[in-house]
Amino acid sequence: MLYWALIFLVVALIAGVFGFGGIASASAGIAQILFFIFIVLFIVALLARAFGSKSP
Repeated sequence: MLYWALIFLVVALIAGVFGFGGIASASAGIAQILFFIFIVLFIVALLARAFGSKSP
């Protein structure tokens, strides 16, 4: 998921450099959404690992 967020960020940066404002804005929005989903899933995984069952 983080990989796709970085891909969309790169697309947004390249589109912004070449003057495609609409594509840059959309790509940046998608990258931001994917990044926040990644952060939420990462925190959930950390909490599940911390509070999960311990093996003997």
